[in-house]
Amino acid sequence: MIKTKPDLGFWKLWNLSFGFFGVQIAYALQSANVSRIFTTIGADPHDLSYFWILPPLMGLLVQPLVGTLSDRTWTRFGRRLPYLMIGATLAVIVMCLLPNAGSFSFTVSGAILFGLIALMLLDTSINMAMQPFKMLVGDMVNEKQKGLAYSIQSFLCNAGSVVGFIFPICLAWIGMKNTAPNGVVPPTVIWSFYIGAAILMLCVVYSLVKIKEWPPKLYNEYNGIEEKAGEKAESSNLIKLLVKAPKTFWTVSLVQFFCWFGFLFMWTYSPNTVAYNAFNTPTTESITGLADATQLFEGKYLLINDTVMIVSEGRAHVAGVEVDGQFYPASTIVAGGDTLVSDKMVAFDSEARPKVTLNEKQAAGGTNLTIDGKTVKAEKDYEVKDYLSRLRGPVDLTTASIAARDKTTGALTVEDATTHRISDPQLCTYKTKTVLNAASPEYNAAGNWVGLLYAVQALGSVLWAMLLPRLGSRKFSYSLSLLLGGVGFVLMGIFTNQWLLFIAFLLIGCAWSAMLAWPFTILTNSLKGGNIGAYLGLFNCSICIPQIVAALAGGWILSLLTSPGELAPEYMMIILAGISLGIGSICVAFVKEGKGDNKVEETPLESEGI
Repeated sequence: MIKTKPDLGFWKLWNLSFGFFGVQIAYALQSANVSRIFTTIGADPHDLSYFWILPPLMGLLVQPLVGTLSDRTWTRFGRRLPYLMIGATLAVIVMCLLPNAGSFSFTVSGAILFGLIALMLLDTSINMAMQPFKMLVGDMVNEKQKGLAYSIQSFLCNAGSVVGFIFPICLAWIGMKNTAPNGVVPPTVIWSFYIGAAILMLCVVYSLVKIKEWPPKLYNEYNGIEEKAGEKAESSNLIKLLVKAPKTFWTVSLVQFFCWFGFLFMWTYSPNTVAYNAFNTPTTESITGLADATQLFEGKYLLINDTVMIVSEGRAHVAGVEVDGQFYPASTIVAGGDTLVSDKMVAFDSEARPKVTLNEKQAAGGTNLTIDGKTVKAEKDYEVKDYLSRLRGPVDLTTASIAARDKTTGALTVEDATTHRISDPQLCTYKTKTVLNAASPEYNAAGNWVGLLYAVQALGSVLWAMLLPRLGSRKFSYSLSLLLGGVGFVLMGIFTNQWLLFIAFLLIGCAWSAMLAWPFTILTNSLKGGNIGAYLGLFNCSICIPQIVAALAGGWILSLLTSPGELAPEYMMIILAGISLGIGSICVAFVKEGKGDNKVEETPLESEGI
């Protein structure tokens, strides 16, 4: 006999979902800062979309796995809570590591690899911590109260998002430093992750104290496990379910494809778009190789005769300084007490700009230069020289994707290397590409502003959700919302005023609200029988797969739009995102709802993004 689940008081319903607040802060910090972190540590803009494969891929793999395993788990702590504890603990650890990817003295390649591993672990753990809260509502809340329970969960989800998005800009407002040395993530971002990790842990501890899951026998009685046992074989045959899926399943999935495809582009390219369009972020040139009249030699690292590094991570090494016509080899150069060159690399000022331009004469006027500890007085001029300007005669040039020198032994490790014979280096020039100066104050101010814009989007989503049921049929409000979101994306791609971007993100919030509300509502109203849960699990693929496709295609599409050596036009990817949502809006016309499905008095069913 199936028992009826009891009504729960408001605070018990609140406690079931409160941990979602902390989990969503972690998710918001990840969403708003991943592209900024990888750009800061030196990632190529054309590669940014590839990093975004991990979040939807982990959601696709982890959430169904946690759901299946937790169905079969019974411990003294419950069946869902152990996964919450494991996921949250791992998330807290990784949140303290990810923003420090550029702080561990790795090479750029090493820092990116570390960041990728940390991102994979973070998204895995966030998904592991997120899933139990969704399942707890299904486990312990009766049908009458589920609307209220999901409303509470939706409120906590949006509240956590807003808090996570605005952390960096709030820390900057109270005086925390918002810039850092080249390749290092600013303290505002690092401490945002630290604080987010602390809040997540407090929320989880609160949940563990306040939530008491039902023991197995009582759980089975409330959920009628015995009566559903016969449906197991049918439910587990996913291929048969897909074959029998109603037309609504496929038409809504088509709309979902264009929606989530577009939003993945927003998360990937909005930081650099806002930085360049609205904050006038300066650009810098990164060296990608050497070229003569007939050949191009590309590599992140360039070496002469397998021993002398002349270019690393896009920056030319300093060979020395020419003072009043006399050349001095040098590793460190100080002019008037200001360090111009350190460890053969040009130093940067507080605005993240190089202190000296290579191979350009500097007026001396009696300046005292300290060259590797030796003082030399420059009467007329001095010129900091790179290796290319000093090379004579035939040389062996080695291009490599990885090169690192051991600081203790001095041993040089080179990987994926090719050696070329160059007869006259004087005929060679640097091959460069233009990128945003990710260490500049403008770029980091834009990064904080993007977090604020995401918070505006979340608030716009909440306000629009209140209007959705009053806009007529679901199909009309769904299509209108996506169209408004598409307009918002186009405006984001063209606006050059940071305040006008609020309008763009409010419109994007309209699309976000409809995406989280109507697809699941329309689908569940078209499903019958005992396989609703299985179909919803399959429908989750319509969220993850388009993001994976967009992540794989993003770099290729951007390369088609980029002129060689010039700044990648990431704003065009945002405009493409708007076009994608416009197509999604048109595709809503193909969605066929069952009779009675256009009633508007019901509350939209919401599900957070993955």
